[in-house]
Amino acid sequence: MARILVTSAIPYINGIKHLGNLVGSQLPADLFARYKRGRGDEVLFLCATDEHGTPAELAAAKAGKPVAEYCAEMHAIQSEIADGFGLSFDHFGRSSSDENKALTQHFAGVLADNGLIAEVEEEQVYSNADGRYLPDRYIEGTCPNCGYDKARGDQCENCTKQLDPTDLIDPRSAISGSTDLEVRKTKHLYLRQKSMRDDLNTWIDSKTDWPILTTSIAKKWLNDGDGLQDRGITRDLDWGVPVKRGDDDWPGMEGKVFYVWFDAPIEYIACSQEWVNAGKGDDWKRWWRTDVENGGADDVTYYQFMGKDNVPFHTLSFPATILGSKEPWKLVDYIKSFNYLNYDGGQFSTSQGRGVFMDQALEILPADYWRWWLLSNAPESSDSEFTWERFQDGVNKDLADVLGNFVSRVTKFCRSKFGEEVPSGGTYGPREEKLIADLTARIRAYEANMDAVEVRKSAADLRAIWVLGNEYLQEAAPWAAFKEDPDAAAATIRMALNLIRLYAVLSAPFIPTSAAKMLSAMNTLDTEWPGDVGEALNVLPAGHAFTVPDVLFAKISDDARAEWAERFAGVRT
Repeated sequence: MARILVTSAIPYINGIKHLGNLVGSQLPADLFARYKRGRGDEVLFLCATDEHGTPAELAAAKAGKPVAEYCAEMHAIQSEIADGFGLSFDHFGRSSSDENKALTQHFAGVLADNGLIAEVEEEQVYSNADGRYLPDRYIEGTCPNCGYDKARGDQCENCTKQLDPTDLIDPRSAISGSTDLEVRKTKHLYLRQKSMRDDLNTWIDSKTDWPILTTSIAKKWLNDGDGLQDRGITRDLDWGVPVKRGDDDWPGMEGKVFYVWFDAPIEYIACSQEWVNAGKGDDWKRWWRTDVENGGADDVTYYQFMGKDNVPFHTLSFPATILGSKEPWKLVDYIKSFNYLNYDGGQFSTSQGRGVFMDQALEILPADYWRWWLLSNAPESSDSEFTWERFQDGVNKDLADVLGNFVSRVTKFCRSKFGEEVPSGGTYGPREEKLIADLTARIRAYEANMDAVEVRKSAADLRAIWVLGNEYLQEAAPWAAFKEDPDAAAATIRMALNLIRLYAVLSAPFIPTSAAKMLSAMNTLDTEWPGDVGEALNVLPAGHAFTVPDVLFAKISDDARAEWAERFAGVRT
């Protein structure tokens, strides 16, 4: 049994996330975690809400609520929606937790002790209209790199370039919209990333199995242009982790907080502490510390999932924090990054309210419809496009016509001819032997692609596995055979009912709710992964009772598709 640690990029607290956010991190992370659990591995799957920084303050101000109250409410909402999508987190934490505050301050202290923190006087934008400094997302303007006119002061979401507020062209306050801005001097702490260049280069070069997207972005930020730069890790904000050096005050840093991108990745570790303190686990150090005897993190394989805009911080800044501490923390082994899912000719955007958001999606259709389409169209090698036509086509052809139709035909035919139990009689022959051989090859390919975190290829393998059952049923034609040879029809249906159980096990990572319904209909709790496929297709013996399930997947009509396309053509208010 392997030990697998999975973390998803933690979503900002500032509102409900859209489907592009979902498929770029949390959903494929859940797919992988469910698959590894299904294979019998020990899995710890962690996520949290990212509650500090300007996104939280601005969203709370817009909602007219104190920021702490707003964050607590939004964490509860995001947690509920995550449950609705079947995201199987072992713990869904909060970066504002006491555990994360203490750990962030600890890391700052040891980094300072190791000479990797510098106190720097810098120029920062001050808004006369607002009477305050404008760090990162409090300022918007035009990106100097790509010309995008809604770039933020920390990063351009269009080209992913990391920015400082003073880099922006035609800057304006995100609070008031005022352009009455001036540059003033202030002091902040910087993480001396440049001194870590060789260590980071060596570490990244050792990850030869990373996706090209991950490695190319990491190398770009490490070596291209200005290369790796020292990075400010404090901000002039009220909300965040207070700047301390371990347990001690930090002279000159009074009233400042740590930059959200310093404390947010540390929450991955703190989240496991929250998991233990919530009574869900008993030892977080065995997942994160390599110095723990008899069960430390040396045998853990750590996977991170994220959109491409998060890659620079996870391949440079967070590893610099871990490596720079010189403490025995577990580093990530594999970073699975994703391109963007675009929406109907444009971009999904939380800040602009464009696209379909997670709560809205669940109002329209059950989660498995969305899970299947998003994962089977995951933006891995390039950006992908959501259109209502493509969504309708994928749901109807894959879920309704292939999988749902197979389950319906088999169970209803059996009930009408043999009753609601697995029929006896007949023997298996060359047709069944070929089916088992074909399934074995496809299942082994499915496993290989899942192990390699190839999401779209895995979905294609799974669909092909479903298709094999339909082809078998069509060729055997039990409805015709029943007239002349009822025993032959009984053998075909016995095999097909066992296929339903097998499909449930294999499909559970993608469509967990529907898989559970299939298992329930087959009246079994047997979820053993198919090592020997022939044995797996004999789990339900003759005489085993089952029920005919309700329709697993209803087709999406043209009228419904048109209605949704019109409903979501504008901007969410």
